[in-house]
Amino acid sequence: MVMAFDVRLLSGLTVFSTVVETGSFVGAGISLGLTQSGVSRSIQRLEERLGARLLVRSPRAVTLTGEGRRFYEEIKPLLGLLEEAADKTVRASSSIRGLLRINVDATFARLVLAAQIGKFLGAHPELSIEVCVRSEIGDMISEGFDLALRFGIPPPSTLIARRIAELRVLTCASRDYVKRKGRPLQPADLKRNSHECILFRDPVTRHPFPWEFHHGSKVISVPVSGRLTFDDGLSHLAACLAGCGVAQVFDLGITKHLQSRRLINLFPDWSDEKFPFHIYFPSSQYIPAKVRAFESFLADAIGRIGHARYGSV
Repeated sequence: MVMAFDVRLLSGLTVFSTVVETGSFVGAGISLGLTQSGVSRSIQRLEERLGARLLVRSPRAVTLTGEGRRFYEEIKPLLGLLEEAADKTVRASSSIRGLLRINVDATFARLVLAAQIGKFLGAHPELSIEVCVRSEIGDMISEGFDLALRFGIPPPSTLIARRIAELRVLTCASRDYVKRKGRPLQPADLKRNSHECILFRDPVTRHPFPWEFHHGSKVISVPVSGRLTFDDGLSHLAACLAGCGVAQVFDLGITKHLQSRRLINLFPDWSDEKFPFHIYFPSSQYIPAKVRAFESFLADAIGRIGHARYGSV
């Protein structure tokens, strides 16, 4: 008959091994931070569990029985392997090495990660990275992801979300569109003059995001309309660059378009709206060094590629 494994057996093995190595219950207690009676009870439970006498106790010394000696010789290498495995885990969690699996949406993967991640790999030659582009986060734990990256307010979840950036929302149109349709002077002109607006679908509500305009603490809403709706950020931006209409886009990776005037920020005085960007962890405990390092790198990368405000917010 095979006995079910008792997890308490592991602590008993450690106590037993320490008694043998120190030669006494007192020495084992000092080494393990236990009382002499605590050591004695642990050995007694182990012997009862095994159904064998392991040690002979006398006023002067503690000696191994024949069964005890055979048992010690068998478990000693196993305890060594457990200590080695634990040591490897400690070193892995405190060093930037191994495999980092990232769950990210397509827009951020193409706009930021693809252009910037080579710098991170170059700084950490013992690290490999797997970037998985997903429309939704899914089950990070069962799929083995170390972290996930998403725009927007975190939905209810057991995941740990940390905001690492705030991206400004700019209302833009291409130079060609402005030449054809004229430049709206105020947000209300978008509706009043029937401008074609390129919409973006909210992945949570499945409806287009409403358009807001922020100037300091003042917020106004404009009920815009348009015949184009996207759920991919880069396609949304490309349509705006192609002159299909007015779009609300993040100030992430569009600096060159604004400087070249391919894109025009239509309402600079109404560009104070911020949209959050979060990093998600399966747990707030035992975050490996590779994940902490990537989080720091990511904040710097966003700052380099756009005008985002990043850090603790």
